[in-house]
Amino acid sequence: MTDRPAGPDWTSPQRSQSNGGECVQHAPKWARATGDYLVRDSKDPEGPHLTLTADQWAGLVAFAREHG
Repeated sequence: MTDRPAGPDWTSPQRSQSNGGECVQHAPKWARATGDYLVRDSKDPEGPHLTLTADQWAGLVAFAREHG
């Protein structure tokens, strides 16, 4: 892990950017620096976020690929 960033670097996956605004955002630099995978609803950027482990993140990505 590297130095902790000042705050999460929220980004939308490219595939969900064309999905009519229905997407989640994640913070990849934060995950690399801390090991915590943050996920939030892009329509509610001031709302809560989930903190996932690496295994949970991998499971979410696998689920999205399979059902997306």
